[in-house]
Amino acid sequence: MKIVREETLISCGNYAKSKAWKRTRASLYKAITRVDWPRGSGKFTIHPESGKKRGEGNGVKPIKEGLIEELSKQGWKPEQYLDIATLHRPGKLDAVLDTTYGPVALEWETGNISSSHRALNKMALGLLKGSLAAGILVVPTRDLYKFLTDRVGNMSELDPYLDLWRSIPCKNGILEIVAVEHDATDKNVPRIPKGTSGRALQ
Repeated sequence: MKIVREETLISCGNYAKSKAWKRTRASLYKAITRVDWPRGSGKFTIHPESGKKRGEGNGVKPIKEGLIEELSKQGWKPEQYLDIATLHRPGKLDAVLDTTYGPVALEWETGNISSSHRALNKMALGLLKGSLAAGILVVPTRDLYKFLTDRVGNMSELDPYLDLWRSIPCKNGILEIVAVEHDATDKNVPRIPKGTSGRALQ
């Protein structure tokens, strides 16, 4: 898989300037580029079929699972809650790495665009509360999105709102979006399986 865009929305304070963050970021980005399909092939090749119709296109969760497996080897903990809200606890974060500066969170988008907004808001709130050192959201580009489950969150639909997240006051913390894309297309590779609930069937 290739990273085609890196959008830094917030970068301030000691951790953002540290060698520790540079190492963690480089290691994370390397893990993202190791995500492949078919699994074990060494590159990410997608079956080029639109996901708009029921039973067509490619699923999303199996892609994320490859990254989570890689991050788990590096000490990241999958499916973690963090106390970042006063009244209601937001949902689990896909993966969290504990550092001396605080937790680093990763969210890999498998839901619709509303889910992307929630993920960014959740991590931004963690920065405001001081309970998160960094948050990274991974989303597909428009070119990859068209082959995935219809309406999955993507970079193009987040673009109009980036200035909103950039304006969030923060003394210490990092908030980034990473846009990813396939290495190649091939009608001979198998489709990525879809889930069995909600819009994933479509």
